[in-house]
Amino acid sequence: MANDDTRPLTLRDVSEASGVSEMTVSRVLRNRGDVSQATREKVLEAAKALGYVPNKIAGALASQRVNLVAVIIPSLRNMVFPEVMSGISAVLEETDLQPVVGVTDYLPEKEERVLYEMLSWRPSGVIIAGLEHTDASKAMLKASGIPVVEIMDTDGTPIDCAVGISHRRAGREMARAILKQGYEKIGFMGTKMPLDHRARKRFEGFTEALAKEGVEIATQEFYSGGSALAKGREMTRTMLDREPELDFLYYSNDMIAAGGLMELMAQGIDIPGRVGLAGFNGVELLQGLPRQLATMDACRTEIGTKAAQIISGRVNDPNAEFERIVELTPKISYGDTLKRR
Repeated sequence: MANDDTRPLTLRDVSEASGVSEMTVSRVLRNRGDVSQATREKVLEAAKALGYVPNKIAGALASQRVNLVAVIIPSLRNMVFPEVMSGISAVLEETDLQPVVGVTDYLPEKEERVLYEMLSWRPSGVIIAGLEHTDASKAMLKASGIPVVEIMDTDGTPIDCAVGISHRRAGREMARAILKQGYEKIGFMGTKMPLDHRARKRFEGFTEALAKEGVEIATQEFYSGGSALAKGREMTRTMLDREPELDFLYYSNDMIAAGGLMELMAQGIDIPGRVGLAGFNGVELLQGLPRQLATMDACRTEIGTKAAQIISGRVNDPNAEFERIVELTPKISYGDTLKRR
């Protein structure tokens, strides 16, 4: 069977092709009612051969919801978020729910627009990165009447529930590990903090832990843009030219840290004896580097998995109990760039 007509297909077309009533076709495609397995297979085979896709908007008019989960993230260029998406997709593909992705580029006003458009389709749930939103976005999320899971961060109060890590704690733990190995003259490189709240919180935790031991950041460098290797090399070169006595470099993410590693190796600097360095995120792609970066896993896939489980569980049972804040625990990987005594 093939559909050579340019008009939209209808239930009647599937009914005629399968030889059963339109009502039976509807029951099969909506997975409702008592229909024999043989009839079900006949209808599904006919629909597949025709290329028929059911119109779920009509069903949504009655339920006021569609089987979509709005997933709103800052970037698809950053390697962090595709791994979060893999966790979400792995859970939702076992359900009737489908993720639909919106990207905000770390811009609060764009997040507001994306959220408005997605909520207008009446999704069954929302998974959104971060705890910081505009007042308008918070109002929309609170008024949505659906499960909302804020991901990646637990340093704050969620609108509904949150799944992530404490970035302040992550920063503090990395600072303690660096100090424990005897490093004292530390430089920091990272993104512009007003846009990346989680990097800002790690920096706050990092400097707080250093201050408790009487150590201050010797110098720092910030940049706007993606997490680029070239940017990491450039900033590292600039920082060492400015402060040649630095003995440790802490980067807000692994990509610029990898650039820093390349620059140090190109200059023939002893790593980690003369200069140590560490990043953040535990990006698997970078495991092929000549030296294994010291880093901290951000539990990305687990965050996506847990967030999707909460959404699907609450969609199936609105009265189900759930944890309001799920805090995962990242671990430091020392690699080859942070010495261990």
